[in-house]
Amino acid sequence: MTSVKRTIDAIWRIESPKLIAGLTRMVRDVGLAEDLAQDALVIALERWPETGIPDKPGAWLMTTAKRRAIDLLRRNKVLDRKVEEVARTTVLYTEDDVDQGLDGEIGDDILRLIFMTCHPVLSREARIALTLRLLCGLTTDEIARAFLAAESTIAQRIVRAKRTLNAEKIPFEVPERSELKERLSTVLEVIYLMFNEGYTATSGDDWVRPLLCHEALRLGRVLAEISPEEPEVHGLVALMEIQSSRLKTRVGQDGEPVLLMDQNRSRWDQLLIRRGLAALKRSQSLGQPYGPYSLQAAITAYHAQALTPADTDWPRIAALYEALARLTPSPIVELNRAVAISMAFGPAYGLQLLDELNMDSTLKDYHLLPSVRGDLLYKLGRCDEARTEFERAAALAKNERERSLLLKRAADSQSKAAELEVET
Repeated sequence: MTSVKRTIDAIWRIESPKLIAGLTRMVRDVGLAEDLAQDALVIALERWPETGIPDKPGAWLMTTAKRRAIDLLRRNKVLDRKVEEVARTTVLYTEDDVDQGLDGEIGDDILRLIFMTCHPVLSREARIALTLRLLCGLTTDEIARAFLAAESTIAQRIVRAKRTLNAEKIPFEVPERSELKERLSTVLEVIYLMFNEGYTATSGDDWVRPLLCHEALRLGRVLAEISPEEPEVHGLVALMEIQSSRLKTRVGQDGEPVLLMDQNRSRWDQLLIRRGLAALKRSQSLGQPYGPYSLQAAITAYHAQALTPADTDWPRIAALYEALARLTPSPIVELNRAVAISMAFGPAYGLQLLDELNMDSTLKDYHLLPSVRGDLLYKLGRCDEARTEFERAAALAKNERERSLLLKRAADSQSKAAELEVET
């Protein structure tokens, strides 16, 4: 039973964005679409443990959700004209129509959903929170951790955002070119966060969610076709192409995390690297200063072009992080800059920067800060302190694979401390 529920959870994570996007296209209400999708999930949780998982679970969920929509519309004939019009003009009235085309392409429904939820009628924070909820399937707790904000704050933002989209009758469409640029920065940020969630999952049993990365990259490529003159679109595509080249090497045979310096670089996907470098060159050719995505793409390019970890040009990477910190100052960027500086000039310099970050209250529950501190302390031979930091990081981590890795590093630090004590 537990195994089936885990499988259903994995299916839901894959299918829910398509499900919600397709339902939103039909009912024109993102809140109602999410409710219908959740109803289908509940039915699946009740039936599949007994009947078995269908051959095409995504089509099953969509059919079930559409039939729920039919029932809802038939029961609520007194609803306003908008709902009556939707009931008359969509494909919801017959079962033949419901089943038709379930196995076909979803087109750009997901991209339309992103543009809908990134409408300027919402605040930037609300746009991103709502889109991460609908497209990535993140819980409010996971989104709160991404924002370094309270869970209750995120929950309120999402509820208000759905109500606002419904009240303002925001269309489900990719906007005209004249309106595209106004929403583009938020859309790029959402796709970026979507990719990051796939690259390093916030929680759960898997450290990497490749399908989420692939979908984010697909959307980025579509955007590059729609907006060929926007350098940051190409910068983001470059970043995702190059990062995607490492996906197969980021986990071991048993699903355990493999860190960058330990990856088998001969297995990095060279086609994706070449595509990423070409996209970065395209971004540069448009003659505008580097934006945050182009800067991050340039950083990943240095990693991709280093045949071994020792060949990595860490001083240049540190300089790029310095530029990124000036352009988009944030404690997360500073944390990455500290890592680059430690690799370029020694762990003591990086640790000095981390000690300053320790004073930032927004990072008090962010597990990567003690994780990086533990790594630098270990390199400095301060292994007892390193063990404490790794244990603290493990207590804060929500991802099971990452927690296991941190606990292993804590145990290694303890063993190393014992060895050093014997030597002295």
